[in-house]
Amino acid sequence: MPEVGQNIVKRRIRYDLEIIADLIKPKSKVLDIGCGDGELLQFLVKEKNIDGRGLEISQTQVSKSLMRGLSVIHGNAENDLTIYPDRSFNYAVLSQTIQATHRPKEILHEMLRIAEFAIVSLPNFAHFKNRLQILLKGRMPVNKTLPFEWYETPNIHFCSIRDFEKLCEESGFQIEKKIFLTARRRLISFFGHEKISNFFAEYGIFLISKKGFSQTLQEEFAFKHGLKLALPGRPGEAYPKQIHE
Repeated sequence: MPEVGQNIVKRRIRYDLEIIADLIKPKSKVLDIGCGDGELLQFLVKEKNIDGRGLEISQTQVSKSLMRGLSVIHGNAENDLTIYPDRSFNYAVLSQTIQATHRPKEILHEMLRIAEFAIVSLPNFAHFKNRLQILLKGRMPVNKTLPFEWYETPNIHFCSIRDFEKLCEESGFQIEKKIFLTARRRLISFFGHEKISNFFAEYGIFLISKKGFSQTLQEEFAFKHGLKLALPGRPGEAYPKQIHE
């Protein structure tokens, strides 16, 4: 069975993971929830000297991560985030997994309990191709972005970019940054408009904090820990710039 998002073009690592990595400051403490085989964690350790931990439900993937020399444990995000104390990490990452969880709202709250920032990426089920397939064929979409039949999909909650933004607002979370992607590139800033991005973006990536932990506080946090803030990529760039210490 193909993995969600496998069609995203790779550069040094999977394209969406490289953008997530660009949001993380060097020398941070990071928990990668649903870390898979450790691709993102290994990249962050090598490129940004982070202190990384992983939580993964698949024992096979845990074994692959351990073979990379990573600190990864077997566990389920639905139940096992409670083992971590408050503010144990600077970032908690959940990549293309939230739609496959039973209690996404509770998981977001846990992420922002154990970390200053949460980074969440998700497929946009309101993408125009999905709308067209439902309209014209009257069936649940099956395509490169959603490569599963309805009866075998791991996805439990079908949400759009606007749905996720509404959840953040209702939960009292601050969206510090949002990035919209197609399968091959980052959308230009024009597509940051809510309704347009909800129609054209295939994926969304969100950097989230609790309200009150604003961009100013992020800068103070970075200064306190001796971190260098990343500069966002220019609109329309296929790949964001990386920071090198």
